[in-house]
Amino acid sequence: MDASLPKSERLCGKTAVAALFEHGKSFQAGCLRCRYIRRPDQAPSRIVVSVPKRHFKRAVKRNLLKRRIRESYRRQKGLLDAGLDVLFLYTSRELLPYEVIYADMTQALEGIR
Repeated sequence: MDASLPKSERLCGKTAVAALFEHGKSFQAGCLRCRYIRRPDQAPSRIVVSVPKRHFKRAVKRNLLKRRIRESYRRQKGLLDAGLDVLFLYTSRELLPYEVIYADMTQALEGIR
């Protein structure tokens, strides 16, 4: 398993994100709300991570949480099938430690599968 997160596995573009919000399925896994949609091709799965500015005013904290979420995904992305677009939205109002985010990411990836 390749434990990297190249640019090709990051979801970007207004139309792709809009389709995710319009047609995607959603569920909660601990501190993460997940929205996902299956694509017809079997290209590698793409992700986007969001931490709301409403809960964390300082960019330093938002970036820390995004790094923790991406790292926990990167280490476990083998659990996910190919051909998915996934949004991970951090919903907790507290700065949770990496171990908690990692456990919630495991739960989220198993829920998507």
